[in-house]
Amino acid sequence: MLKTQEELLSILDDLDIAYTNHEHPPVYTVEEAALHHDGIDGAHSKNLFFKDRKKNLFLVVTLDEKPVVIKEMAKKIGAKSPSFGKPELLDEVLGVIPGAVTPLAVINAANHPLKVILDEEMMESDLLNFHPLVNTATTTIGAKDLVKFLEHCNIDFEIVRL
Repeated sequence: MLKTQEELLSILDDLDIAYTNHEHPPVYTVEEAALHHDGIDGAHSKNLFFKDRKKNLFLVVTLDEKPVVIKEMAKKIGAKSPSFGKPELLDEVLGVIPGAVTPLAVINAANHPLKVILDEEMMESDLLNFHPLVNTATTTIGAKDLVKFLEHCNIDFEIVRL
C-alpha cells in the first residue's frame, strides 16, 4: 500500500532518523527546486528513474547540478540502453509523480525489483535533501540515515562514483 508524506515521516521517526521538513510551493524541475534552497542546509539532489532494455529498473540519485551523461552512467551501473521510465511506471513502482521522485519513495517499491544508485560524491555530504513523496516539501536527512532507511526498506542499492 502506498505511503503518504505523513506515513513516511512517521517511519523516519520510528527508525530514529532525524530530519527537518521544509514546505514550499510545488516544484517539477531541479531549476524550480533551486529557487527554494535558501535556509536548507545540505546537498540537493536530482533523481532519475530509468528502465533498461532488459526491463531492469534503476533510481539514480546524484547532486542536483551534476551533469549526467546517460551512456557513461549506464556503463557504470550495468544498465543496458536505459531510458527514462514513463510516469505510469513511476507511479506504479514508487507511487510518486514526475517532480517528486526521491529515494524515500522506495518505501512504496516492495513488490518491484529496483536498484538504487547513490552517487558517491553526494554521499560524502553530511546532509542530503529529498522530496518526502510530494513535490511540495523537501526533507533533510543525514547520508548515513539514508542508508539506514534503504536497508530498512530491503532495497538493493549501490554507492557509485558517477
